[in-house]
Amino acid sequence: MRQLVVSFDGQPWGTLLYGDSISREVTPGRHRVRVHNTLVWRTLNVEVGAGEHVQLTAVNRAGFGTLSMVSLLGAGPLYVTIRRDA
Repeated sequence: MRQLVVSFDGQPWGTLLYGDSISREVTPGRHRVRVHNTLVWRTLNVEVGAGEHVQLTAVNRAGFGTLSMVSLLGAGPLYVTIRRDA
């Protein structure tokens, strides 16, 4: 299990472990969310409307080669995915 480090418009927001969440008010407009697990970085540009509630989901996931590396070395890379929920 790896932590996810979240930043919003270049400002650190927090570190998440499995099942954690962060909630904050933001101004309407275009924003940049960056999430990393200390190995892989992902960025998502988000457009927020006035009075809109935006929910994002960020996850660590196994990718190509992760399981073989885990079986050989006991550890392997986890990849980050961010998506905007409907």
